[in-house]
Amino acid sequence: MRNKRNGFYNWIGSLLVFIGIGAVAAGIGLVSQPNGSALGMSVELLEDSPFHSFWFPGIILFLINGIGSFFGAILSFKRHELSGIVTIVLGITMIIWISAQVYWMGLISWMQPVYLIFGIIEIIFGWAVRKEK
Repeated sequence: MRNKRNGFYNWIGSLLVFIGIGAVAAGIGLVSQPNGSALGMSVELLEDSPFHSFWFPGIILFLINGIGSFFGAILSFKRHELSGIVTIVLGITMIIWISAQVYWMGLISWMQPVYLIFGIIEIIFGWAVRKEK
């Protein structure tokens, strides 16, 4: 069972690095150009949201989905005992993030359902690692 768990750690770490890279890049884009133009978006998308610019969502994206995912990846690659629970929390956070996006902005990109699936995968893999401890 140890090899199977090691596989989960590697998959989790790789997925979190992938998510982290995208979230850091997008977060920087949103913070540097809060009107959304760096990512080809318009503040009109935020019309029904509590935000007037992409600055605050960019900070959250950068810190939680970006830096948080890198932190989770490090824990996973080190096979740290907290890896499973951190991955579950990151998965729940991803699902909340995407759900809030779709609620306030609508379904505007194929990436939204893909990242929703990534969040579900994070929870499943995090649970598998946690369960085997």
